[in-house]
Amino acid sequence: MSNASEVSDAEDAEDAAVEGDPLALRLEQLILGAERRYTPFQAARSAGVSMELASRFWRAMGFADIGQAKALTEADVLALRRLAGLVEAGLLSEPMAVQVARSTGQTTARLAEWQIDSFLEGLTELPEPGMTRTEVTYPLIELLMPELQEFLVYVWRRQLAAATGRVVQAQDDEEMVARRLAVGFADLVGFTRLTRRLEEEELGELVEAFETTAADLVAAHGGRLIKTLGDEVLFAADDAGIAAEIGLRLIETLGHDETMPELRVGIAFGTVTTRMGDVFGTTVNLASRLTSIAPKDAVLVDGALAEELMRSGDAPESEAQAAAEAKEDEALEPGYRFALQPMWHRPVRGLGVVEPWLLARRT
Repeated sequence: MSNASEVSDAEDAEDAAVEGDPLALRLEQLILGAERRYTPFQAARSAGVSMELASRFWRAMGFADIGQAKALTEADVLALRRLAGLVEAGLLSEPMAVQVARSTGQTTARLAEWQIDSFLEGLTELPEPGMTRTEVTYPLIELLMPELQEFLVYVWRRQLAAATGRVVQAQDDEEMVARRLAVGFADLVGFTRLTRRLEEEELGELVEAFETTAADLVAAHGGRLIKTLGDEVLFAADDAGIAAEIGLRLIETLGHDETMPELRVGIAFGTVTTRMGDVFGTTVNLASRLTSIAPKDAVLVDGALAEELMRSGDAPESEAQAAAEAKEDEALEPGYRFALQPMWHRPVRGLGVVEPWLLARRT
C-alpha cells in the first residue's frame, strides 16, 4: 500500500494535470462516459472486492498503479463488480478472471494505440490557424465513439462465434486444448539492412503494406493471423491445404511487388497449444526454424504437413506417381494442387534432424 507522501504526490500531480489541460479531462470524460469519483480503495469497496483483487484486475488490464488519486469512475466500479461476480458465481476461477482481464487489456491496448496513432491523426487536420489538435479531436471522437463501439462489439461477436465453432468441432476434450494445426511464418529477407537504408516513414509504410497484404491473404483463404512482428507474420490454419495455399499466395503476391524485399515461408503441422490468442509448442518452433532455412521466395514445409497434403490428395507422393496416373488416363484432369520436393535432411537447433520439403504449385 502506498504511504501518505506517495498518495499526496499522486493527487497533486493529478490536480496539476487537470488544471493545466482541461480539454484533456473533457476528452477523458467523453470517452469514459463518466467523471472521476473514486480512489482505487473507494472503487474496490464500492464494488465489494478486496483491494488486493482490485489491484490484480487493474494491473492485468494493463493500467499503472495510481496510488490513491481520485481517478476512477462508475464504469471502473462496475467492471470490478462484474469480474468479481463471475468468480463468486463459479463461472470463472480467480486466475481465469485475471487472464480474461489481461487478454482483453492487451488486445484493446494495441487497438487503441493504433486508432490514435494512425486513424485519428489522419483525420484531424487543423481547419483553422491557432486551433489545437485536441480541439479538433473532441468533436471527432464525439461522433465516432458510438459507431466504433458498435463495430467493435460486432467484430468481437463474429470472432467469438468463429473461434467457438472451431473448438466444438474438436474430436475430443484433449483436442480442444492441444489441437493439431498447420502453423506458418512468413519473413521478409534482409529486413535489418533495410532499417539502415530506409527513412523511418518509408520503413513504416513498407511494414504496414506487408502486414496488410499478409493479413488479407490469410483471412481470404481461411487461415488466422496470429500476430505480426514487423518483418514477420505468424498464421495458422486447421487444414494443411489451406496453409499451403496461403504460403504460396504470400510468395506470389509479394513477389510481384517491386517495393517489397524477398520473402521466406516455413510451415509445420502438428499439435499446438493455444493461449490468449497465441500459439506455442514444438510445431511452432519447427515452423520458425524452417522459415530461417528456407530459400528466398520459397516455402519449406515439414514432413508432417507433406504427409497431410499427400493423404488429402492435394499432392502426389512422388512425381513418378503423378506421371503414371496421367499416362493411365490421358484425359484425366490434374487433381493435385501442389508439388513436393524432398530436401536434404538437416539438423535444426533444439529439434534434432528434420526433413524439409520444398512446396510449389503444380502447373
